[in-house]
Amino acid sequence: MAFAVLTTNAVELQRLLQENNITSAQIVEEYLRQIDRYEPKLNALISPAPRDKVLRVAKDLDEERQRGQIRGPFHGVPIILKDSFVTDSGLGMSTTVGSYAFVGAKALKNGAITQRLIDAGLIILGKGNMTEFAGMKMTMMMPGWSAHGGQTLSPYIWKIEENEKILGHSAPGGSSTGSAVAVAAGFSPLAMATETIGSIVTPSTRAGLYALKPTIGVQDTTGLYTMTDFFDSPGPMAKSAADVRVLSEILLGRPLNAPELGPWEGLSVGFLDPSTWCMSPELCPQFEGTAEQMIEEYEESVSALRRAGCLLKDKVHCKDPSVLPTTILPIAYWDFKHLCIPRFVDSFHECSITSVEDIVKFNKENAEKALPALLNAAFTEHNDLENAMKTTDKKDHIDELKSDLRKAARDILDEIFGKEEINILAAPGDSALCIHAAAAGYPIATVPIGQLRYNSRPFGLCLVARADEEKTLLQFMEAYEKVARGRPVPNL
Repeated sequence: MAFAVLTTNAVELQRLLQENNITSAQIVEEYLRQIDRYEPKLNALISPAPRDKVLRVAKDLDEERQRGQIRGPFHGVPIILKDSFVTDSGLGMSTTVGSYAFVGAKALKNGAITQRLIDAGLIILGKGNMTEFAGMKMTMMMPGWSAHGGQTLSPYIWKIEENEKILGHSAPGGSSTGSAVAVAAGFSPLAMATETIGSIVTPSTRAGLYALKPTIGVQDTTGLYTMTDFFDSPGPMAKSAADVRVLSEILLGRPLNAPELGPWEGLSVGFLDPSTWCMSPELCPQFEGTAEQMIEEYEESVSALRRAGCLLKDKVHCKDPSVLPTTILPIAYWDFKHLCIPRFVDSFHECSITSVEDIVKFNKENAEKALPALLNAAFTEHNDLENAMKTTDKKDHIDELKSDLRKAARDILDEIFGKEEINILAAPGDSALCIHAAAAGYPIATVPIGQLRYNSRPFGLCLVARADEEKTLLQFMEAYEKVARGRPVPNL
């Protein structure tokens, strides 16, 4: 039975599997055909799974299903993992975080989240391309570019405009670009991503997806590259809120069902002013009608939610992230050097890299491929890597910075939650709300709104709740999906 790869979601695929209308092997073959058609143009995958291996996995899961052995709610459904999730080398995929320095590194086992997904019966179709080191390489590097993987493009736009800004309207946005593009382009119904500050939010809104960054620190990140311990959290991307909920339940190991009383029961949402919560021109230049359209459709979404019965407050006030302590970079450099790279290296049983110093040395010795000067853009610097290498801050000092930053961000958000009597704070996806969420350690989610008339680029909402309130965000996402316009589908 054929299905539409661009629109069919994982819950729908699972229903087809349960009704014996399709097999996992047939599902995988359909996605592989879509990858063959469009991956050469979009460059979303840095390491596709070998076909013989992935089809063997699908057939084994089909046989398990026939025997009544169902591993979980997404048994036999494909998924793409960002190239930061370590996979056993026996699966035939590398884990490089986009860097040539890690090409050839071998792992004897999967990372904790990778194994959790496999144990639940998901099929890994490949690794998504990403911004190299999730951005910890070069200041203002174009999202979705890595030396090893090249530049990922949006399936809605198919190019990056000349002299484009880092978050301009043709930029695919955020370090988890390959994961988002893979789902939007019909390479897989699901993807796993990671976010430091904005790397799930931005690419998912620009791919018209539903996504969630769970509360920081609640998942086992063994065998996962993160830029920091303080800001980072892995999370799912999908075509529907229901898909995000099911995958989140697998990841977090607890039920996240919406209550039976009603879709809006217990929800109260505060919406920030879209005219002030938007991207600065230095990051995202506006063109005729783009800013106005995003504000207009944001406000239309607020009105539609009010008519549907959502308890909400419009244009609540929130302090700008500029009031937070300016300690993001010192924290990121210290975590990257002392925690994250050593832990990532330990995931491999064979790896020539042991430290940030080794990465810098490798890049300098292999500058032609690791620091290329391309025709359309120069990537000849690795100043963030060098800054991380040179950091001399002490752990006690960094711990103090972390404590101060987390408290400052939580004080800002908690004051709004309490004063306005809301449990969700919403803003345009093109805003700095993700900075508050990351600094506070709070979960953040995204839902689509529409597409720019200017170039068809999708845009959406981002939503923040208190720590461990993923269930609240997912309840809103599922209720929102029922009253919102359908998510934008790329014209391939």
